[in-house]
Amino acid sequence: MYRKNEGFTLIELLIVVAIIGIIAAIAVPGLLRARATANETAAIGSLRAINTAEYNYTSACGLGSYAVLFATLRVGPGGSANGFLSPDLATLPVTVKSGYSYAISAGFGAAPGANDCNGTATSTTFYVTSTPANLGVTGQRAFATNQAGAIWQNLAGVPPLEPFGAPDTPVR
Repeated sequence: MYRKNEGFTLIELLIVVAIIGIIAAIAVPGLLRARATANETAAIGSLRAINTAEYNYTSACGLGSYAVLFATLRVGPGGSANGFLSPDLATLPVTVKSGYSYAISAGFGAAPGANDCNGTATSTTFYVTSTPANLGVTGQRAFATNQAGAIWQNLAGVPPLEPFGAPDTPVR
């Protein structure tokens, strides 16, 4: 009596596993580059959101000076829960989001400003940096902005320093 053998041989299975391994080796670096690019794009968007929050903050409180803590931007005028900056960026003095660390401080040539509409101290300038949490993995470029509104980049992953200029370049 003849028996029909069904299934795959070990060699066939090893060939399939090898092909999958080759495809993964080709695809993974591209996926990692795409993720780093997406993180950099998110960092630029977050810096734009912070700039907008600072302008809204100074306008709503009638100051002409800026917040130097993310927590200050989280609270609206009169202690309102409707703050100027979303909670994902306004949690700590240093915030991590999408593979980038954000820090805020008084900027170049800062002087103390008047207390804001919530009684918090302000500054005449602000300076925000965004650096990759893991350089080369979560992103390659570092970014910075200030009250002028332009976002500057450094291709080596070091935050651009004020006053902005070479070797740093503005983000277009």
